[in-house]
Amino acid sequence: MKLGNNAMSDILNITNGDCAVDVMKKANIPGIFLPWRDILHDGPVPKGLSLEELSQVRAKFIISRGWGTEEDIVRDFVERDNILKSFREFKKIILWFEHDLYDQLQILQILDWFYHNGQNEIPLSLICKDTYLGPLSADEMKNLLKYEEAITNEQLLLASKAWSAFRSNTPEEWFSLLSINTSALPFLESAILRLLEEYPNSTNGLSRTAQQALECISGGEKLPGKVFGCSQDLEDSMFMGDSSFWVILRELLYSNPPLLKLPKGKKLSLSASTDKELTITPEGMDVLSGKSNWLDSADLNRWIGGVHLKPNNFWCWNADSRSIVKRMVN
Repeated sequence: MKLGNNAMSDILNITNGDCAVDVMKKANIPGIFLPWRDILHDGPVPKGLSLEELSQVRAKFIISRGWGTEEDIVRDFVERDNILKSFREFKKIILWFEHDLYDQLQILQILDWFYHNGQNEIPLSLICKDTYLGPLSADEMKNLLKYEEAITNEQLLLASKAWSAFRSNTPEEWFSLLSINTSALPFLESAILRLLEEYPNSTNGLSRTAQQALECISGGEKLPGKVFGCSQDLEDSMFMGDSSFWVILRELLYSNPPLLKLPKGKKLSLSASTDKELTITPEGMDVLSGKSNWLDSADLNRWIGGVHLKPNNFWCWNADSRSIVKRMVN
């Protein structure tokens, strides 16, 4: 992990990824930069593991997805964790994050770690507004410094509670966060709800993202890249990258029966070629309309935090009643 030329700086800037780091460097933000390269809303994040043990689980998952080489991914996690554990070498740590689900989960992990390992040992501050960091100009990034606020004990405690709930093996603790005051972290409540929406919905078994994908295709978007863009437009706060979206499309393409199909011999790709158009199968239309439930036939095998969704462990989100319920096995 490259930390830049200012490796002796007194400030450690932790942020959501490399795009933000690039802009921060152009803005001449003082300090060194630590991008938190992990898509925590995707794949296993089980409870009861140390930082290093969890990093091994996360690295194995990301490698299995083919999102980088084994050597690079393992090295990035080890270097990231070593920098975090060296926090006492700095006089100040600033967290730069966004309001969406992707970033809010990263905030929870980092604040939970400081809650247990370095509370009150070093000044911690947070910059988090309802804006995306990567597209900012250098001047806009530098202007965010005026929103820097010291992290409070209340925020650390709330983050630790939420991080534990996220890693629980049922979604009940996570859901219960909706009944407490989460205003210390202003964007947490919306992130809680958005993650719950990624559970199969109680009507047809689709996650919100899968539902949006089918709706976009039904509405006329056929090319995979366009479907991704259409789904992003339906989000209140965009959080999902195309790699995670591709996994969801593949689930729909290769389920039994498939809900989507491509022309014979074609594979899913970002190509704009019109011979790779997605279409909804009759079974997909039945699921989309609520006439059938995908969970009755889908061999779903997916993790959301510490919850392993599989045929004998389906949890469903009911948006109308705002409730999460375990689906009974027939």
